[in-house]
Amino acid sequence: MAQILVVDDSSTVRNEVGGFLQQNGLTVAYAVDGRDGLAKLRADPGTKLVVCDVNMPNMDGLTMAEKVRGELGNAAVHIVMLTTENAPGMKERGRAAGIKGWIVKPFNGNAVLASFKKLVGA
Repeated sequence: MAQILVVDDSSTVRNEVGGFLQQNGLTVAYAVDGRDGLAKLRADPGTKLVVCDVNMPNMDGLTMAEKVRGELGNAAVHIVMLTTENAPGMKERGRAAGIKGWIVKPFNGNAVLASFKKLVGA
């Protein structure tokens, strides 16, 4: 069971974020887009945190978050967006979907590590 699911269509971002989290003692799984992320959450409902991009092919991150809450009925998993998007409308849609946080890229692991560990109970 992974503590954190990193969802991003960029393999570079997935590897950077996931690698940093693993080096700091967290268990990480990966998904290439929102559709893949939703499937991974169905398969591993014990995941505690999703770190997700917004703009991805097949299914964007906000739609995935809405489906996690709606279709999967999973209100327990924390979702943090890691994106280049900073538009107020997108953030509002994220809040409505239960997004826990909004981080604008680039990823600064040291700035969020303590918060991520707290969210997963580590």
